[in-house]
Amino acid sequence: MQPSEMVMNPKQVFLSVLIFGVAGLLLFMYLQVWIEEQHIGRAEKKREEKAPLGWVPVNYLQPTSRIMTREKIQEHIISQNPNFHMPEEPKKKKENFLVNSERPTGVLMEISHSQGKDQALGKTIRSSTNSLIEKLQRTKALFRKFSKMNWPMETSPLNKSLVKDSKWENTFATQEKRRSFLQKFCKKYGGVSRPQSHLFHMVSRIYVEDKHKILYCEVPKAGCSNWKRVLMVLNGLASSAYNISHDAVHYGKHLKKLDSFDLKGIYTRLNTYTKAVFVRDPMERLVSAFRDKFEHPNSYYHPVFGKAIIKKYRPNACEEALNNGSGVKFKEFIHYLLDSHRPVGMDIHWEKVSKLCYPCLINYDFVGKFETLAEDANYFLQLIGAPKELKFPNFKDRHSSDERTNVQVVRQYLKDLTRTERQLIYDFYYLDYLMFNYTVPFL
Repeated sequence: MQPSEMVMNPKQVFLSVLIFGVAGLLLFMYLQVWIEEQHIGRAEKKREEKAPLGWVPVNYLQPTSRIMTREKIQEHIISQNPNFHMPEEPKKKKENFLVNSERPTGVLMEISHSQGKDQALGKTIRSSTNSLIEKLQRTKALFRKFSKMNWPMETSPLNKSLVKDSKWENTFATQEKRRSFLQKFCKKYGGVSRPQSHLFHMVSRIYVEDKHKILYCEVPKAGCSNWKRVLMVLNGLASSAYNISHDAVHYGKHLKKLDSFDLKGIYTRLNTYTKAVFVRDPMERLVSAFRDKFEHPNSYYHPVFGKAIIKKYRPNACEEALNNGSGVKFKEFIHYLLDSHRPVGMDIHWEKVSKLCYPCLINYDFVGKFETLAEDANYFLQLIGAPKELKFPNFKDRHSSDERTNVQVVRQYLKDLTRTERQLIYDFYYLDYLMFNYTVPFL
C-alpha cells in the first residue's frame, strides 16, 4: 500500500469523528436514564444506614415518629389517579439501546466497507442517530410518567361469585377486616410523596400466574414453597402440588415474576389481577428462618452468612468455625440482624414484609396469614376459580421431623436474649407488627 492510500480524506475524518461523537452521546443519554431510576433508591438506602437504631420503650397504642424516619418508603402514599393511562407499546422484541441492530458500531462497519459512498453513509448516520435519540427520549418519558403515577395501586372488592359454600362466611369477614385494617393504617401514616424505591425492585418478589390472573408476593417462611407449588399447578406445569420437589420449586425457574415484564405489563397486572400476600408473626418467622438456615447443613448460608457472623460477633472463635461458618448461635444472629454495619447484607428470609411486598404502595386484595394458612389459602383458591380438586398442601417442605416453629419454640429462643435485644427485634419489625395487626410479643 502506497503512503498516499493510507491518508484519509477530510470527509472520511469528519464522518469518523461524527460517529464516535454520536456513540458517546447515546451512551451518555442511556446512562442518564438508568442513573435517574437508581438515584432515589440509593438515597433512601443511605438514609436508612445513617438512621440510629437506638433502643427506646415502645408504646403500641401511640405510634412514634420512627415510622416516618426509619421506614420512609412504606408510608408515602397518595390517592389513585383514575385518569392515568399507560401509552401503548409496539408488540415487538425488546431492544437494548446499546447493542441493537442500529448501533453505531454497525454503521462503522458499513463505512469501512463502503468507500466512495460518503453521502449515503452520512444520511444513514443521521437517520440512525435520530431514531436512537427518539427511542431514548420515549423511554425516558415513559419512565418519568410511570414514576409520577399515583399510588397506592387500586384495590377491588373480592369476587365471591365462585364461592358457593356458606362455611366461608366467617373467613370472608376476617379477610375484609384485615384489608380494612391495613388500608386504614397506610392512610393514617401515609405521606404525600411518590414511592422512593425503584419500580422493578418493588415488584421483584411478586409471582405472576396469568391464566387465573393472580399476583402472589412471596414472603419466605410464610408458606411460600407450597404457594409456588400451587401456582405451578394452576399454570399447568404439574398435575399435583405433592409431586413437585423443593429444588423444582426454588431453582426450576418455572414461574414468572412481575419485574420480568415491561412497564405497561407491570402496570396492567397490578391494576387488573388479584393481588395476594401471606404473612406471619415477625418473631416466629425470624426464628423459623434461623432454624432452617443455620441449624441444618447449608452450602450457601453457612459459608456466606455464617462465617461473617462468627468472625464479627464471636470472640476467640475457633479455626474450624471461622472456616466453615457452622454453629451460628441465635444471639450472634440477632447481633448481626440489628447491626447497622452488618458484615454481610440482608436476606429475604428475614427481611421485613414492608420491604418485600410494599403493602402500603401496592393494595393487596387478599391478606392471608400463616396462622390460618390452610383456611385462608383454600378460600382464596375458590375466589379465583381454581379446580375443585386443588387443595393447598399442608406438608412441611424441609426438615419434616423438626417441630414447627410456634409460640413455645420462639420463647425458648428469646429467653437467651436480654430484654433490650428483644425490644430491638420488635423495633426492627415494628411496621410489620402494626400493618398486619400482630400482638406485641412478650418482651
